Amino acid sequence: MNLKESENVEFKIQVIDEIKKCVIAFANSGGGILYIGVDDDGEIVGIAEAETALMNVNNMLRDGIKPDVTLFVKSQIERKNDKKIIKVDIQSGTERPYYLVGKGIRPDGVFIRHGAASVPATDTAIRKMIRETDGDSYEKVRSLEQKLTFEAAKAEFDKRKVQFGSLQMATLGMINSEKIYSNLALLLSEQCYHSIKVAIFQDETQQVFKDRQEFEGSLFKQINDVYSYLSLNNNIRSTFEKLLRIDQRDYPEAALREALLNAIVHREYATSSSILIKIFSNRIEFISPGGLINGIELADIMSGYSISRNPNLAKIFYRLQFVEAYGTGILKIFEAYKLSAVQPKIEVTPNVFKLILPNLNAIFSVETGKTSEGKILEYIQNNGSINRKKTEEILGISQTATGLILRNLTEQGLIERKGNSRNINYYLRK
Repeated sequence: MNLKESENVEFKIQVIDEIKKCVIAFANSGGGILYIGVDDDGEIVGIAEAETALMNVNNMLRDGIKPDVTLFVKSQIERKNDKKIIKVDIQSGTERPYYLVGKGIRPDGVFIRHGAASVPATDTAIRKMIRETDGDSYEKVRSLEQKLTFEAAKAEFDKRKVQFGSLQMATLGMINSEKIYSNLALLLSEQCYHSIKVAIFQDETQQVFKDRQEFEGSLFKQINDVYSYLSLNNNIRSTFEKLLRIDQRDYPEAALREALLNAIVHREYATSSSILIKIFSNRIEFISPGGLINGIELADIMSGYSISRNPNLAKIFYRLQFVEAYGTGILKIFEAYKLSAVQPKIEVTPNVFKLILPNLNAIFSVETGKTSEGKILEYIQNNGSINRKKTEEILGISQTATGLILRNLTEQGLIERKGNSRNINYYLRK
């Protein structure tokens, strides 16, 4: 034949299971030709009962490879040196990565050409093929993990009397016509590897931990577990007006709920970073991977306009009544603080979206005494102003921590800063 094995040519003496790996490798790479009935040196040995062998090859490729690769494969019998061989011409496929049925989209099921050999693809190579085929939308891309379970999702759908089966999963974008799960399905499954980390700190700084938890599993499980945890740490302050007792939680429950939902629905899942929730004595910070989507600004969000990074996930949360309408979550958070002296704050970088909820009870006395912020405000009330050195003396904390607390009070609009760099004082804002 005057041929030798190369990046796009391979020989097999007979029909064996290894043929599937070779076809997958060619389809995932630049295409190639497989000759069956030829030894490694290129000598033609032929195939007995070639017609039956050809049928077996076609059946193997149809039943053993996913997605369907047969559209890109042409198999035929050829006669060389009075012997019959099978020529399998494979084009580069358009639905890469192709993989072995039973192995899935994993290195032991996906193969590519490397020189004259068919070798397992790396995770990086597999992800690259998926992105090139499916695009950049994370939730629409095929999941690398295909052994998924949906107990939490089924329970959530049942609770709201919404059907949840194969037909609904296809309609929602969780599974495609090849019965392959998308990343959206992964997010709602028990196998979801994205997590939410919650940390509680002793005071307004990150110096001393009181507790930390990591919540994993289906996003439905995470949202329920995290909200329960936040509720347990949403303390109540009681005051009395004559005989009337008035209870006020540290944070409006509606604001906590919407902040958590916003972090889950709008985060960037293409990164492995976790959502971080930091609970301080004077605030909670919700930190989500992913800044604003291109084409939208913070002012747009504040006006109620929203473009979802994960539209199919948002539709599911809307269908299950976690959210009432698109683009209203941030507005509801600020509405919950409408009559408060302190207001939520949003900070955005190209890679992070941070939502800060102030503690409504932070400036009041608590059982252990006044908070740091309360002590500062009380001192200013009684003495007219305060400087950094006096603040350090009153609170007994570091210069850095003192600066952070004064800055937070200033940003919340409770105090204002006056003077030059050598003589700065803080006054109650009028």
